[in-house]
Amino acid sequence: MKVAVSIPDDLFDAAERASAKMRVPRSRLYAEAIRAYVKAHSGEAVTRRLNEVYARETSALDTEGEKASLEVLRKERW
Repeated sequence: MKVAVSIPDDLFDAAERASAKMRVPRSRLYAEAIRAYVKAHSGEAVTRRLNEVYARETSALDTEGEKASLEVLRKERW
């Protein structure tokens, strides 16, 4: 599919240089860039990144934090 888009001149120039350096057609460069952007901003990517963080760090509260949270919840009107 052909599409017309407007981008800043400096970005276009940078893309032209990258396309030449990588020896790929401009349309392929743009398609791959958009694909990477969409993938990086998908919900799946966010979930994967959060899982990576929680695999390294605990999400458990310390005992004092847990007690304070429970006390606030007890006072809350449900």
